[in-house]
Amino acid sequence: MDLTDFWSEFGPMALWLLIGYVVVTLIGIGHTCFNWLILGMDTPEGVEKKSEWDVPAYTATLPFHPLYNIVVWPFVAWGYFQATQPTNIWIAAALVGISWTVIIILVDIPGWILIKHPWSLTWREFYIDYQPWITLVYLAILVSPFITAAVTQLVR
Repeated sequence: MDLTDFWSEFGPMALWLLIGYVVVTLIGIGHTCFNWLILGMDTPEGVEKKSEWDVPAYTATLPFHPLYNIVVWPFVAWGYFQATQPTNIWIAAALVGISWTVIIILVDIPGWILIKHPWSLTWREFYIDYQPWITLVYLAILVSPFITAAVTQLVR
């Protein structure tokens, strides 16, 4: 893949991005629900839940968020590389890693901040209070195609 192929490969790249995003999000939600329902991590009696930071079942998952991503995204990149068979896997890894990271940052803004839902966060909660985890999540997404490219080169 080079820059001229980028737009022709955007469809498969977007499909694999969607798969990865849904899988990682479901793992995170599942982990939170497990903590709440199975482990009994609940907001203490008398504490008003003002945000997700007041929910122990959620906050206990934070250190795991980068781990979910560094495990899932290399497999997603592998799926993408298998589907597209790029001629230069390193250029493809760079384009895919940067594209996925930028797109996910742009999707996270409405998905977790602007659109209000029970799990939404404020700008401060998402980009300041969620440190270092959100930065490590984005870094995991960025480097995952490179991890996949390196492993692919090693096994050939």
